[in-house]
Amino acid sequence: MTDSGMVWEHGETWFRVLGGLDPGADQVPVVLLHGGPGAPHDYLEPAADLVRETGRTVVLYDQLGCGSSTHLRDAPADFWTVGLFKHELALLLGHLGISPRYSLLGQSWGGMLAMEHAIDRPAGLVGMVVADSPASIPLWVAEADRLRAELPPEVEATLRQHEAAGSTGTAEYTAAVQVFYDRHLCRVPSPPPVARTDALLAEDPTVYHAMNGPSEFHCIGSLKDWDITDRLHRIDVPTLLVSGRYDEATPAVVAPVHDAIAGSEWVVIEDASHMPHVEQPEAFRDVVNGFLARLDH
Repeated sequence: MTDSGMVWEHGETWFRVLGGLDPGADQVPVVLLHGGPGAPHDYLEPAADLVRETGRTVVLYDQLGCGSSTHLRDAPADFWTVGLFKHELALLLGHLGISPRYSLLGQSWGGMLAMEHAIDRPAGLVGMVVADSPASIPLWVAEADRLRAELPPEVEATLRQHEAAGSTGTAEYTAAVQVFYDRHLCRVPSPPPVARTDALLAEDPTVYHAMNGPSEFHCIGSLKDWDITDRLHRIDVPTLLVSGRYDEATPAVVAPVHDAIAGSEWVVIEDASHMPHVEQPEAFRDVVNGFLARLDH
């Protein structure tokens, strides 16, 4: 295991390499892209451990603005763009020397970033796993509204009240949000890596607030109109879509992605929501490692 950093024009991007970066290795290395935006890598450590069971090299990194990478709390909101994070990813692949041959595993926002990257048809990308991710934030919000309507009426009323008043930083709003999260974000007690991500995100939510908003379902940041559905047909590498049965990335959210990416596979993991790698690790491991093994050949 090697921890290091890549210095570029906006600061330093922290990364960790599990395994060796041997360009002649039979197994294709996989880079894990965390969610948020701005939710550092820690919660994906269980997924990295599952993928590593086969001996595959795994790269974890913290995107700019979070975790062990450079924080830019004073950057204007319009600094944080999809293009910024695509650029960072491309630089990291080059820095690691794996840009000629690599795969991606992106979760939530990380899957959105992976799809944006794949649309450009980079020569070295041999395949990707997109877990729990939308291709359209307007559709994501519409489905979140449907799921919210199934919450206890008093919880939904509290959410609406604080969102209308702009008081989403209150403890009352946070408690109401947690009711939704317990149903659709993670349905098991948070293990330490997930708790670390939650704590670090709360400590510096700059990127999350700028691009998303105050919660998973109240999207008022720069991503609120993001929609790449009409560009997904450009993705020409093997793609595995993973979602949980109770995921906030509902079947209505994932189906257009599956329909648009030719030859894509889609697996719904039972008894899981937005973090199947934590909630149902064995099922996640079997599906993902089986797919990655096929990329090797």
